[in-house]
Amino acid sequence: MKEVLIYTDGACSGNPGPGGYAAVLRYGGHEKEICGSEAYTTNQRMEMKAALAALEILKEPCHVLLHSDSAYLVNAFNQGWLDKWQRNGWQNSRKEPVENRDLWEQLLEAAGAHRVEWVKVRGHADDELNIRCDKLARGALEKK
Repeated sequence: MKEVLIYTDGACSGNPGPGGYAAVLRYGGHEKEICGSEAYTTNQRMEMKAALAALEILKEPCHVLLHSDSAYLVNAFNQGWLDKWQRNGWQNSRKEPVENRDLWEQLLEAAGAHRVEWVKVRGHADDELNIRCDKLARGALEKK
């Protein structure tokens, strides 16, 4: 199974507002950057969009180490939030509809095709790939 390292980040100007997202993938000696933007979104959606865009380009099942500085994204997988939300009809603990359900469903499907380990990294730390993703996401936001 191919090993893939992914770093993701999202940026948003206002919440909601224009947003950008980015991912850097490293696998088999190759590297790929992904960037995109949306006119009206939230930072949480941009974090999710970055992970989804990265996972969707993988053509075969892979072992993925996906690094994100978004606790919202990482905790949803690592702490079982998605399982609870699905069991509760996509409602949170307050019986409110889960925000971003459309992207959560897409992420579940994309991640299900791989063996994904979700890794929380400290944002704006000395991590070269985290810094690079942040700059790419902000650059995508500025182009919007």
